[in-house]
Amino acid sequence: MKIIEVRKPEKKKRQVRALVLFSGGLDSLLAAKLLEEQRVEVVCLTFCSQFFGAEEAQKAAAEQGWPLVVIDISQEQIPIVENPKYGYGRNMNPCLDCHGQMVRIAGQLMSEYAADFVATGEVVGERPKSQNRQALQIVEKLSGIKGLVLRPLSAKLLPETLPEKKGLIEREKLLDISGRSRKRQLELAEKYRLKEFLSPAGGCLLTDPAFSAKLKNLQQWRGRLLSEDIELIKAGRVFFEEEGLIIIGRNQQENEKIKEKAQESDVIILISAVEGVKGPLTVVRLKSQSAATLRAAGKADLGWLKEGEEIRDDDRVGWANDSGQIQKGSSKVGLAELGEGEIASKFSVVKKAALLTLRYSQGRHRESGQVEIFWSGRSFKLEFSRSDWQPYL
Repeated sequence: MKIIEVRKPEKKKRQVRALVLFSGGLDSLLAAKLLEEQRVEVVCLTFCSQFFGAEEAQKAAAEQGWPLVVIDISQEQIPIVENPKYGYGRNMNPCLDCHGQMVRIAGQLMSEYAADFVATGEVVGERPKSQNRQALQIVEKLSGIKGLVLRPLSAKLLPETLPEKKGLIEREKLLDISGRSRKRQLELAEKYRLKEFLSPAGGCLLTDPAFSAKLKNLQQWRGRLLSEDIELIKAGRVFFEEEGLIIIGRNQQENEKIKEKAQESDVIILISAVEGVKGPLTVVRLKSQSAATLRAAGKADLGWLKEGEEIRDDDRVGWANDSGQIQKGSSKVGLAELGEGEIASKFSVVKKAALLTLRYSQGRHRESGQVEIFWSGRSFKLEFSRSDWQPYL
């Protein structure tokens, strides 16, 4: 967990201070505004991870002049996404576990920021699974600060909290909003002159059906979720093969994103410059072993492109040309010292990635095409005929 004080809270000025879980959305804005009306000092607390950012929260907090603390929970969120105690929503969104985690962290920070309680913008019944009465009770249970979680927008519909009982906040000035209608919130937005705000659940990738499907496939493919894999599948076409993950950019912007997330042990494939056509950038991430791991184990010579050497066991490697050699310009190069089948089997996924790179290039209707492959600090070129990538058209 990483704490970033975007606008550091000053020394407590008022008698009462609240840590407000703040997304930049309308509900959290209104919750903070209601507290301000009761002279409660507001400190905004927002979260970011691989699945959502804090940009909207930063913008909204700055507009209101509120201090803002950003908590990066990227690593802490992965175990929750992999195995949520209270299950998923419609997609791979473990909202109950995630909200409980956020409120728990806020509770742990109360003393550091001299806060008297934690407030959220949750509304009873606004989301059938994660904001019904039982769900709100579960979130409070997970938080570890029972009685100190105030929901200003629906407080009159919920049990009285400790801040209300102690007179830190006036219950009568809180609200009784419920259900999925946004009418009352929009009326309040007009009252407080709030014009721009994030749409409900609009910022979390876990609620996106397409991304959730890729994430589920990624978990099945790897057997677990890794941060670096999650970052890689955020852009491009994604193909899950037994020995490797193939990511293919759909435009220049995606090419840049994929390139940025590639690691040293990944295989990079581009349309050869001699082709004179535009094409995608492709990354192949091998599943079981990185280049560094193979080198350390001594299982393969990863400088395996050696001039003039015959390819060994080309049926097993699966991507030699008819002569049993690969052409690099006018020179012959071979796959030397590939080692055991575990290593050799990796290269079938590289061949498929190369063919898919040609298939998604502007030269896919040509009779032949050439790609350049970069791996472990070396590069080489491969040429294929249209019949090779024809099955992928």
